[in-house]
Amino acid sequence: MTKLEQLYEGKAKKVFKTDDENLYIVDYKDDATAFNGEKKGTIAGKGVINNIMSNHMFQLLEKQGVPTHFVEQLSERETVVKKVSIVPLEVIIRNISAGSFAKRYGVNEGIVFDQPTIEFSYKNDDLGDPLINDYHAMALKLATAEEIETIKKMAFKVNEVMKAYFDTLNVTLVDFKLEFGKTDDGTIILADEISPDTCRLWDKDTGEKLDKDRFRRDLGNVEEAYQEILRRLTGK
Repeated sequence: MTKLEQLYEGKAKKVFKTDDENLYIVDYKDDATAFNGEKKGTIAGKGVINNIMSNHMFQLLEKQGVPTHFVEQLSERETVVKKVSIVPLEVIIRNISAGSFAKRYGVNEGIVFDQPTIEFSYKNDDLGDPLINDYHAMALKLATAEEIETIKKMAFKVNEVMKAYFDTLNVTLVDFKLEFGKTDDGTIILADEISPDTCRLWDKDTGEKLDKDRFRRDLGNVEEAYQEILRRLTGK
């Protein structure tokens, strides 16, 4: 497979065309941003960790019946994925209060919910990714009612699978962000990435944060936290 011109560069990765019109190559970067790009930095080795972890999680989810864009890993930083058009909704599942949820509603971090919550953000950097509900998403023609239902079902299924899996690694899955894409025939599949950039992961015993909050909140040991998650995932 030949890597052709770059199509897109985001905060965490670059996307390239290939000589197969149905496949793209994703290249993960070490750049780190927070607060809608206001805080910028670098986390050494992050691209490698996020690539390996995302592919690991996608394959795990595929086995549980969740369709994803994953095709094959090419190298430590590069992966072949199916071409999709991204649905402009960020989907956030929360099992425990943390981050913007705690801030927004004036509650402490660490409250375990009776059932997981779901929220949508309109994926738009210029507007700061505002919160949006189903009706707004339909009004803005971001997705149809059927697509939103499909996305919700898949997101809760992802939560179920990942929660159980992280539990075996002695990690609490606090919350996470997902993005979905549509293939040419309109099928919704899981896309983007699953990594310490997009998940809040706490050590079950100590409550230590093993995710991007270490970067957001200047907690130090950011690289070590990312490496620790990879170590638990791969057993290396």
